[in-house]
Amino acid sequence: MSELDDVLSNPVLSALHGPQQRFGAVRGRAARYAPQFAIFAGLPLEPRGEDWSDLAALCQPGETVIVVHLGTQPVQPPATWSLVRQFHGLQMEGTAVAAGDNLEIVELGSDHEQQMAELVARTQPGPWFAGTAQMGRYLGIVEQGRLVAMAGERMRVPGATEISAVCTDPAQRGRGLAGRLVRAVAAGIRARGERPVLHVSAGHSTAIGLYHRIGFTTTRAMSFDTVRLTG
Repeated sequence: MSELDDVLSNPVLSALHGPQQRFGAVRGRAARYAPQFAIFAGLPLEPRGEDWSDLAALCQPGETVIVVHLGTQPVQPPATWSLVRQFHGLQMEGTAVAAGDNLEIVELGSDHEQQMAELVARTQPGPWFAGTAQMGRYLGIVEQGRLVAMAGERMRVPGATEISAVCTDPAQRGRGLAGRLVRAVAAGIRARGERPVLHVSAGHSTAIGLYHRIGFTTTRAMSFDTVRLTG
């Protein structure tokens, strides 16, 4: 496994120990994003009791976080935590994704944040919070003053950036907007000398098919386990 592959096997720890330190907190071998940015947390692949205690110190009683980790087996938290849900995902990388047509694609900024939040609420591409748009560069397609599709950057580790929030208004699907936006975001990541990556539900065959068609390859299974601090 290469150094970059090792980093991508534990993206939250890699991001918060590296390029995205300002978006979260680290304690011992545990890390989590601040809740205004993302719900994700990271632990070592085989966490010990003290790692869970360090994560607890970064959370509030009753708070939930999603532990992102390699593989398909759920985490086994101690009694002070409860496992709420396990979600199987795939990590994909887009080194071979070709740049596409940027016609009508615009960079989204603070004046688009309300529309971005509304589009996410309509389409549910994944967790979105008040500060998520600050984590990276977001691109969109605006028609008649209305944001109809977008994609952008979320987790960033040394050497790679995750593409996230890929969504299209239900009334505009079937036009290839998502694919165009993902290509454009991937091109921007590659221009920085980084590898584009993304995470997708292992059961979302439509999205997986789209990403394969535009040049992504599946690299590893990942789990996104929701845990709640109970004590």
